[in-house]
Amino acid sequence: MEKISAQLELVQSYVGGLPLVVVLLATGIFLTIRYRFIQIKRFRHGLDLISGKYDDPKEAGDITHFQALSAALSATIGTGNIAGVATAIAAGGPAAIFWYWVTGILGMVNKFASAMLGLRYRVLHEDGSASGGPMYYLARGMGLKWLGFLFALFGAIASFGIGDMVQANSVAKPLEENLGVPTYITGGVIGVLVALVIIGGIRRIGKVASRIVPFMCACYVAGALIILILNIDKIPQAFGLIFKHVFTPTAAAGGFVGATVAQTMRFGVVRGLFSNEAGLGSASIAHSAAKTREPVREGLVAMLGPFFDTLIICTMTALVIIITGSWTSGLTSSPLSSYAFDLGLPGIGKWIVTFGLVFFAFSTMISWSYYGDRCTEYILGSKAVMPYRWIFVLCIPLGAIVKIDFVWRLSDITNGLMAFPNLIGIVGLSGVGAKLIKDYFSREQKPLR
Repeated sequence: MEKISAQLELVQSYVGGLPLVVVLLATGIFLTIRYRFIQIKRFRHGLDLISGKYDDPKEAGDITHFQALSAALSATIGTGNIAGVATAIAAGGPAAIFWYWVTGILGMVNKFASAMLGLRYRVLHEDGSASGGPMYYLARGMGLKWLGFLFALFGAIASFGIGDMVQANSVAKPLEENLGVPTYITGGVIGVLVALVIIGGIRRIGKVASRIVPFMCACYVAGALIILILNIDKIPQAFGLIFKHVFTPTAAAGGFVGATVAQTMRFGVVRGLFSNEAGLGSASIAHSAAKTREPVREGLVAMLGPFFDTLIICTMTALVIIITGSWTSGLTSSPLSSYAFDLGLPGIGKWIVTFGLVFFAFSTMISWSYYGDRCTEYILGSKAVMPYRWIFVLCIPLGAIVKIDFVWRLSDITNGLMAFPNLIGIVGLSGVGAKLIKDYFSREQKPLR
């Protein structure tokens, strides 16, 4: 296992390293300018859309705007918000969260473009269901069928990492440490619960996600807010620490070994990508199932994801870790977040993180299983979907017992492999996107309710 992990680390340095950071940020900057800062100028309209004002149940598709956003958010609001933030700060220092913010703001327009194009080039089946995502706009929009195939292949593989084993691993470890529950039991129980949901497809996933996501976010955010309010005098110092080391190295302190500027930037961007998945194109698969014929409309809904996920929830986790001083403890991943919350709310904090991880991971798994089965359907046809779902479920116990370093490296690699084809697609079709935006806002958008 150690030899495999070392080889994965080498591959990770190329696939999930500086090249991905540069391309991801450059794409976000380019699209922000090309689409005239749409993530800022049209933010309010996006909020109106998820309120249901524009929902038309007669439109083709499987789920509402809110359910589509919930399904996409349930895939992103997961261990990346707890374990991912902690891992980034443990390796890159407090300034890593600055690069989370950059990734989040630019990620909003990346996700907008991906969801808009996914719906524009989706395929509607005879039973009324829809299939869409980067593989469809790469093939149907750009005529690059081979690249669409590669994205689907990478997406199917990635679903077992970012959406399966990472989630199981990040839940199993805290439950073992805090409650003494063996990792294999946690993996088995979660596997059964996930199976009960995903066998029903996107309609059931959308319904479950629309109930779980608001609840789990409210509980976790409430806990973080209490800690921040109790330590409100330390917040300015925390922000000072973040900005101080954006362009200067972070010195070693306590259990923290120190970090270079490049290391801080890489971990912030890569973990930010893991958290909000903006640039991967995965969320486009869920948004392509929305009941609407307006591609721009669904893009605006999708761009809210990175705002809620990265700019709010990840920031709150980071501030708790920084103001409690736990970032110098030498811990990493979910144990660091658990330790930080327990320092902030003794006796209660670790349970907020523990049960937050359970809900976050569960919701992430059910949505990523849908991403994976759409990619599998694209490659092998509809008959392969059910076997894929069962394999996905069987990998959950495996993820619960393997070493965390191995799982994270595998996920970073598969993330990068998904991102590059998708970024080619959203840049190559940016002209189509600009025309869709111009057409949409040239027409008066009247609420239906």
